[in-house]
Amino acid sequence: MGKITGFIEIERVTPSLRPVAERITDWDSLYQPFARERIQEQAARCMDCGIPFCHNGCTLGNLIPQWNDWVYKGEWALAVETLHRTNNFPEFTGHVCPALCEASCVVGINREAVSIRQIERTIVEEGFARGLIVPRPAKVLSGKRVAVIGSGPAGMAAAQQLTRAGHSVTLFEKARKAGGLLRYGIPNFKLEKQIIDRRLQQMIEEGLTIRTGVNVGVDFSVEQLRQEYAAILLTGGSEQPRDLPIPGRELRGIHYAMDFLGQQNRRLGGEDLANEVAIVATNRHVVVIGGGDTGADCVGTSVRQGAKSVTQIELLPKPPKDRSPETPWPLWPIQLRTSTSHMEGCTQEWSILTKGFEGEEGQVKRLHCVRLNWPEPEDGGRPGMVEIPGSEFVLSAELVLLAMGFVAPVKGGLLEGLGVALDARGNVQVDGGYATSVEGVFAAGDMATGQSLVLKAIHGGRQAAKAIDGWLRGGASVLP
Repeated sequence: MGKITGFIEIERVTPSLRPVAERITDWDSLYQPFARERIQEQAARCMDCGIPFCHNGCTLGNLIPQWNDWVYKGEWALAVETLHRTNNFPEFTGHVCPALCEASCVVGINREAVSIRQIERTIVEEGFARGLIVPRPAKVLSGKRVAVIGSGPAGMAAAQQLTRAGHSVTLFEKARKAGGLLRYGIPNFKLEKQIIDRRLQQMIEEGLTIRTGVNVGVDFSVEQLRQEYAAILLTGGSEQPRDLPIPGRELRGIHYAMDFLGQQNRRLGGEDLANEVAIVATNRHVVVIGGGDTGADCVGTSVRQGAKSVTQIELLPKPPKDRSPETPWPLWPIQLRTSTSHMEGCTQEWSILTKGFEGEEGQVKRLHCVRLNWPEPEDGGRPGMVEIPGSEFVLSAELVLLAMGFVAPVKGGLLEGLGVALDARGNVQVDGGYATSVEGVFAAGDMATGQSLVLKAIHGGRQAAKAIDGWLRGGASVLP
């Protein structure tokens, strides 16, 4: 490495957050600008560890020590090229990935890990600023047409790879704009949408066709799809949210998290919401059910909309403050994580079971809850929850957001029309080459794996593109 003793001499530093009082008044990025020379110092912390476990943590297999070294030496062109060998969209993962690589960083055994995610994000911004990231259209066209259905990170990655391989690719999206959950599921303060648009423009200039507002299988028939395209890739995500079928569920004011987040992003994107029922937290007591990242996004969005109060409740027990002994390095640690949204004003409760909703005149007003114990099972199996007698309580709630994850892809329309087989969890069943049970039809991302991370979706999209390219050519793929 460029600076052998960097990890000893230099402490981890990351960009400062904008003050809470300032950032909750807008939808802009959470962070203050960070000087390039500070990033080069941080890259110098990457040690000559011999076996870089960060590779094991990163699903994409990013060449982290290599591009850290290039950044330290100021070789930005080499850093950009190395970073893009394994990841089409490092700025997406640099903004929203939980940084599995940092959890397995060797420096992190007894010091703070290298700030890999921030370095990754900076490489991309420096690349665009220096004109190093440009369209890369194919030199030779194959004459084969491919349909990619779903424009989230898996679909975008696959579409770009297949276009660069010389195929004529159409990326279909049923929403008004491309980007999938990157655009409609992640708040602007975590991922500003011009970052997505910048990449989409690059892809268009490479030869990609994007068709938005097209619900394939509903207003574009499966028969027409099969006739016009030699190969089809399904990357429509896992869109069926987990429900909470308890008394009072029919009351107004109870919504899925993605309906709430998506509507706010459409509002900020200037889309017409005239025919939609407004889902807003303004002057309301908000309860978010579900303790994950989507729930945290609901918290930050509710605060910015001017909620009276925000409470987030989670069924599972509170994680330990430090890394759990059950997840030692280099595993992803089970431990308490406080998001930037929680810092902005939120009450968090763990081990809470919602028993029912109560309303007035058809509108939800209260949640009836009970506290739980999670005793260790005697047989070594999974722990079971036990309600604590006398612990019942009531929460004021004029807006309830269900953020409990997703269970499977939506089956109606496209999947039923194609007749693809499903696995035991209701996802599209694929083999080791991302092929479904229907010849010429492939699947990747959450639609095939179930709900997962952006980096895993990008990886799946890239690998599916490689499989499709090989299938179309009747042999080896030209893709990496």
